[in-house]
Amino acid sequence: MNEVIELAYALDTFYFLISGALVMWMAAGFAMLESGLVRAKNTAEILTKNVALYSIACIMYLLCGYQIMYGGGSGFIPNFGMLIGADNTVASVVDGDAYYSVMSDFFFQVVFVATAMSIVSGAVAERMKLWSFLIFAVVMTGFIYPVQGFWKWGGGFLDAAGFQDFAGSGVVHMTGAAAALAGVILLGARKGKYGANGEVKAIPGSNMPLATLGTFILWLGWFGFNGGSQLVITNVLDANAVAAIFVNTNTAAAGGVVAALLTARAMFGKADLTMALNGGIAGLVAITAEPLTPAPLLATFIGAVGGVLVVFSIVTLDKLKIDDPVGAISAHGTVGIWGLIAVIFSNDAASIGGQLLGIISIFLWVFISAFIVWSILKATVGIRVSEEEEYEGLDVGECGLEAYPEFTRTQ
Repeated sequence: MNEVIELAYALDTFYFLISGALVMWMAAGFAMLESGLVRAKNTAEILTKNVALYSIACIMYLLCGYQIMYGGGSGFIPNFGMLIGADNTVASVVDGDAYYSVMSDFFFQVVFVATAMSIVSGAVAERMKLWSFLIFAVVMTGFIYPVQGFWKWGGGFLDAAGFQDFAGSGVVHMTGAAAALAGVILLGARKGKYGANGEVKAIPGSNMPLATLGTFILWLGWFGFNGGSQLVITNVLDANAVAAIFVNTNTAAAGGVVAALLTARAMFGKADLTMALNGGIAGLVAITAEPLTPAPLLATFIGAVGGVLVVFSIVTLDKLKIDDPVGAISAHGTVGIWGLIAVIFSNDAASIGGQLLGIISIFLWVFISAFIVWSILKATVGIRVSEEEEYEGLDVGECGLEAYPEFTRTQ
């Protein structure tokens, strides 16, 4: 009997680690998507941001973030702890006190933190100082993210209030979008994005094949994101649950792509690839709050609504002169809210009151705390590059090299 328990522990730990590796691969997806949607002169800088933010997230979550999020505390205020404790012993596993390795749980959780920070990267692209961004990443991944994560996944007041967020439409995606929104408001729009009379001027990305590849990488990684959040797989019920999560995740993304494509065709008269890509991400974000309980057709509908919403949200933010080069605030924030509300359609444990409490609490905490940190950075080291650096491109000004040195810059 002990051998069976130990085998289940080993398999669940392995599944956790593989799921975490899939989510880690999403870092490549964000890097490719963002570098494809910015201009060529800013490509090396945004790639630098993505590899650096991932590394910072790993270190800060190891130092204190994980213990803040899962170290216990009162309903609102988590305990402050450092580093991770010892892993499970054979005795604790045999006694039924542990089902997977603590280290595997940390690895799975840390890649979620990096995902939230990656959302910020795209929204502030092409005009933010690299080192200001990285300083913010330290605070975001080490403190801001773990506090609201404790409120739900660490057993805080949102969990007690019945707020449902299976894999992080709010805890991860809306969190990243709220921090991004605060930064974008203080940062301002890119030069030339908006005309004197309020007209919106398109600034095309440099590499649509790369952006499309990034979206497919994210789509693949999302199976680990949602599927791994089931936590275990070594019994019939959990194995069936993981299979259902995979199917719902996939079909929600497909619904988002088709709906966004049709919406763009109706609004602009063209099949806009960037809207289709954001539609796929929107579908994935929408289903993340509850990928288990919906039937596949309902999951497709939830993703499709996300695909419609992301198009309208991107257009609306542009009208408000909130410049988000990659549509991250819309895809992860607007649609993240929709995904949290959609939970009530299939999960009997969810209530509209509990979901709204979670949405409002997480958004206010992240937006206000991020706004304060961005403001301090703006008043001290500054957050925006000079006009000359913005014109020349951040590759040269911030990184001292160009991603495509053989190209002649024309914009």
